[in-house]
Amino acid sequence: MKAVVFDTFGDPETVLEVRDVPSPAPGPGEVRVRMLASPINPSDLLMVRGQYGKRPPLPATPGFEGVGVVEEGSGLLAWRVKGKRVAVLNSGTGNWQEQVVLPARQAVPIPATMSDEQAATFFVNPASALAMTRYILRVPPGAWLLQTAAASALGRMVIRLGQLYGFRTLNVVRRREQAEELTRLGGTAVVATNEENLIERVQALTEGAGVPYAIDSVGGTTGTQALQSLGRGGRLLLYGTLAGEPIQIDPRVLLVGQKKVEGFWLSEWVRDQGVLTMLGLFNRIGKLMQGGTLSTEIGATFSLDDVNAAVRQAAQPGHRGKVLLRIGIFSK
Repeated sequence: MKAVVFDTFGDPETVLEVRDVPSPAPGPGEVRVRMLASPINPSDLLMVRGQYGKRPPLPATPGFEGVGVVEEGSGLLAWRVKGKRVAVLNSGTGNWQEQVVLPARQAVPIPATMSDEQAATFFVNPASALAMTRYILRVPPGAWLLQTAAASALGRMVIRLGQLYGFRTLNVVRRREQAEELTRLGGTAVVATNEENLIERVQALTEGAGVPYAIDSVGGTTGTQALQSLGRGGRLLLYGTLAGEPIQIDPRVLLVGQKKVEGFWLSEWVRDQGVLTMLGLFNRIGKLMQGGTLSTEIGATFSLDDVNAAVRQAAQPGHRGKVLLRIGIFSK
């Protein structure tokens, strides 16, 4: 079968290769999935560069999420999904290949009405947006939530979650054209940092109180300003490092007002959740995706053989829509 493989960490466009590799066979409690599609997420590119939180043993195949059809497996959980189309949650063997073997519990049945394109993006962004806003921060109606990188796919989901659950979003972007687009999408307020001072804008919007909640995937200067924008008792969740630079923490900023800075990594959070919580999360994601709140805008689609062009497109700043790898024949 074909698989995307890299032997060394580096620029994805340079180090990724498509190779013929042996087809995998499932062991006890595992399933073999014929892959249909997998998105190219920022976390995938970070992993290939060696900048992700954990480095896989080499050689490795990228792809944390995707959609496929279960063709083989053993055990009760495998029997439950055999022959079904599933979201493939894969932090081990990688989804950018024609067939994948993984634990049956990581193959999540998806509604027949959901397209392959949406099913391929079922987990990473929707689960992160929902977990941070509804399970961890529990942002109440009327409260401000500041988010950096607000023009990202996840950022757009947070805006729609705010509209659904009644909390206000203060959306931080770099350029004015992004700000105008997010305002049309329904963001309560948008700050373009190439024209405005974030801290001053927050003070004006909140009448000097600061925001009670913030999520940051950038780090560096932007993340530092998000921290400085917190009000009394405010909480900042850090879930990414797009700038490749640390935030600067002045202890006095935290001490005055009893503020908190916390880390969020989806796979770590999932590991601590019970089965019922995860089943409820999957069900909730499915409904919110079908309702449009957690849907993903799909951009360019590439074949597995064109993976180098695909990762080049995914790495372009400001590209529209999630880039997908088409691995098998789409069912919908």
